[in-house]
Amino acid sequence: MTLERSFGLNLPDYPWDAMAPYVEEARQHPDGAVNLSIGTPVDPTPDVVQRALRDAANAPGYPTTHGTVELREAISEWYRRRRNVVGLDPADILPTVGSKELVAWLPTLLGLGAGDVVVRPTVAYPTYDMGAHFAGATPVAADSLAELDADTRARVRLVWVNSPSNPTGAVHDVEALRVIVDEARSLGAMVASDECYAELGWGIWDPATGGQPVPSILDARVSGGSSDLLLSVYSLSKQSNVAGYRAAFAAGDSKVLANLINSRKHAGMIVPFPVQEAMRAALSDDAHVAAQKDLYRARREQLIPALEAFGLTIHSSDAGLYLWATAGEDTWITVKRFAELGIIVGPGTFYGEAGNGFVRVALTGSDERVRAAATRLSA
Repeated sequence: MTLERSFGLNLPDYPWDAMAPYVEEARQHPDGAVNLSIGTPVDPTPDVVQRALRDAANAPGYPTTHGTVELREAISEWYRRRRNVVGLDPADILPTVGSKELVAWLPTLLGLGAGDVVVRPTVAYPTYDMGAHFAGATPVAADSLAELDADTRARVRLVWVNSPSNPTGAVHDVEALRVIVDEARSLGAMVASDECYAELGWGIWDPATGGQPVPSILDARVSGGSSDLLLSVYSLSKQSNVAGYRAAFAAGDSKVLANLINSRKHAGMIVPFPVQEAMRAALSDDAHVAAQKDLYRARREQLIPALEAFGLTIHSSDAGLYLWATAGEDTWITVKRFAELGIIVGPGTFYGEAGNGFVRVALTGSDERVRAAATRLSA
């Protein structure tokens, strides 16, 4: 007698697979497809980062899970210089293998499970939900803990903040972040703030044009000067074009970080030493970040009027690599209309029910492809 048992996790299909017919239609355009759907960098990795990676290529030994002291000191200095976070102890910093793996595994590594609630924004990156599912916890969509009923509030263990938001580009100011922190702390819940687009603020959030920096959850004006129950998560993928390096980090609550480091040692979650050195170089050089942002600024300024000419209205989009837009119709009708022009965009429905009617348009096309998209849309 053979006992048959299935293996594998029972997860929903990867959402982007649903885009296949629209991608194929866009590819039929005589001038080729313009893919503005996924925010993967297309510009070269800066020389300063590539050199650091090459110089550290002779790395025969195991790197440390906690990361080198030099890297953690560079991250602490970056927080001071770029994020208005003063006095961050390098011991309370952890490099991660990209930020997505941390988002996906954080509930599990925090020890969450059945009965625990993970709160994420109503329009949000889907991996927040997946992380809760991996742990056996319950994901709940809410933009404020005050929206939750008493039973749900009592079970909240982790609150995800995403500012600047993917996909909407909305930014929480200091006061809004402080309210979230105070509410979560009153419940004894962790706040994890995904801040990977923080260097890409526009308008009032663009220091290069007279605006202010996007605030961090660890900013004393938000945290009250304590990192207790707080975790800031950041990725270099967008600011430094190193998505292929898987280079990110987390910082915050001392006790939580110490436990995460110990757990990750057991699991072998380690950032390779050459990547750690590349991160250190990237975080110590602001010039390449400013230059890359100028490229995105120019592409954004081309796409906004073109999208509006095509009948879309831009919402939020105050920061980040995306324009969050609606034509006042079903998401998939809009996706289809773009595909007919050979342009691939991201369906808003991938980011929760509240995203229906919207599309996400990435700034991550080359200059030539963005010009092509703007021309097609304007025509």
